[in-house]
Amino acid sequence: MAEFLEAMMLVCFGLSWPISVIKNYKSHTAKNMSLKFTLLIIAGYVAGIISKIYTHKFNYVLVVYILNLAIVSCNIAVYIINKRQDRQAASLKMPLSKADVHQEAV
Repeated sequence: MAEFLEAMMLVCFGLSWPISVIKNYKSHTAKNMSLKFTLLIIAGYVAGIISKIYTHKFNYVLVVYILNLAIVSCNIAVYIINKRQDRQAASLKMPLSKADVHQEAV
């Protein structure tokens, strides 16, 4: 029962990560992204995976940890892409997002 509840907790957290990755990718800016937060989440998933390996509990919960780690890691790639776009936009003095365009118009 404990493993089922742990898996449910991971699934609930895990459902939010694809949404976060898509939202961050579509924003084309890293302004609202926190690399430190993402790295902290990744460290937590790595700790969970190491715990399962250390205790030899190779079950479906380990698979959920690995899946969540992979999806959260996508946010690192999106952060790097968006950071590059931020630098390019700054060098061209262009607005970064629709919200920035609206602010400049006001």
